[in-house]
Amino acid sequence: MLLLWQLRIGLSMNNSLNSTLDTHQKALSINMDSAKYGTLAEIGGGQEVARWFFRVGGASGTVAKTMSAYDMAFSDAIYGACQRYVSRQRVSTMLSHEYGLLEERLAPQRGHVSRFFAFADTVRTRSFSGKQNGQGWVGIRFQHEVGAPASQILIHVQLWGKESIEDQETLGVLGINLIYGAYHLHEQPEALVASLADHLPQNRLEIDMVEFTGPAFRGVDNRLMCLRLVERGLANAAIFGAQGAMIEPSELFYKKPVLLQRGHFRPVTRLTVDMLERAVSQFVQEPNVDPGDLVIVQEMSLQHLRHAGQKKDIDAQDFLDRVDCLSALGYPVVLSNYDVFHRLAAYLFRQTSQPIALCFGVPTLLELFKEHYYQDLDGGILEAFGRLFQHELKCYTYPWKDPLSGALITAGNLRVEPHLRHLYQYLHENHFIQPIRDYDPSCLPLQAAAILKRLQKGEPGWEKEVPAPVASLIRERGLFQRPLKRS
Repeated sequence: MLLLWQLRIGLSMNNSLNSTLDTHQKALSINMDSAKYGTLAEIGGGQEVARWFFRVGGASGTVAKTMSAYDMAFSDAIYGACQRYVSRQRVSTMLSHEYGLLEERLAPQRGHVSRFFAFADTVRTRSFSGKQNGQGWVGIRFQHEVGAPASQILIHVQLWGKESIEDQETLGVLGINLIYGAYHLHEQPEALVASLADHLPQNRLEIDMVEFTGPAFRGVDNRLMCLRLVERGLANAAIFGAQGAMIEPSELFYKKPVLLQRGHFRPVTRLTVDMLERAVSQFVQEPNVDPGDLVIVQEMSLQHLRHAGQKKDIDAQDFLDRVDCLSALGYPVVLSNYDVFHRLAAYLFRQTSQPIALCFGVPTLLELFKEHYYQDLDGGILEAFGRLFQHELKCYTYPWKDPLSGALITAGNLRVEPHLRHLYQYLHENHFIQPIRDYDPSCLPLQAAAILKRLQKGEPGWEKEVPAPVASLIRERGLFQRPLKRS
């Protein structure tokens, strides 16, 4: 059997050195490696991952136990009570419990020759009515070397199958990819992230959170893994907190009002902070906004990170420099591939039913009214604005001082193209677009690009134009001191 397996894998690899093992080959290669041994615990989507190991044969060499605990009473009896069964808390408890049992029961007999693993998922597939998409948590705790402390990979997945069976198939392939990647690609975490979607149809899933921990992933920055998820199209957006920890969207946004600030943030300036604080002070005056529940986030798109006209030239260190500055302000950061606001708004509408607001400067508002951004929509700018301003979304706009004329441009006196003036007037008069009031006039002349040039030339005075925590961070770590890398 072993000889036949080796011949099969060898022939496959010889046919194309650059080919990726298919799901059958990955599952079989794990089964044929007697050093890998573990438990699979699956809730909600069926025994989809375990089924692959039994389907390909040789599972006795890999699987110590498979289990499901669909009934809540049974699940609570095994793993303890929790508020949400499809949650980070539940999958983490499952991994801890199952891996602990492996060590307790099998370490004396197999611990000197086996690399143990516990795989777990808790997933809701597409509802029977077809009205609710699937989503869930998937994780693995494993030894990358015999006798090593355990490392862990945790992911959150959105399932876009049109039927429950499609979500189940997706879950099975994803689980095999994760287990195979943990053992074979842990030294190449970016390749591991890319491999999670191997042999899955496009638009079948979205992985919006991945977290690497443990000795197998020393030196891995999960914020970079967030960048790779979005950059490779595995996620449309990903979120991490001020301390760098990845956040699953519903953990942050569920049933909360949201105010989002979009920008380049290279670097963050006093204008950035004043804009955000003034927008918050106006948004909390809206009748349906509870200040105690308000979530404030800052967002960058991939377009903000790329050089003009380029598609594959994101400088990872520059990304981290910007994130470090934003983290110094204490707000979560959203990284997205939404180049236009109506798509960003649609993402937020999926996360919460509470009021949503965006804040940006007058130059961005002018860009919003450029019709070439909406050529892919049959209804053009009218369709885009219909999507953007549904659910009474608000846009708070910071004034801009024209450097040539010295004129102060606000949302109240902004001029757009003549044929769009009535559209703008409607949005402004109905308070969808609002000027930011009580702003700090001393911030108006501040331009991030000019501040960056002075910073890089070592000219004095730039420190006064950025928030104090950001200035300290830039000086201590030497941020933004080198030119961007170009690929």
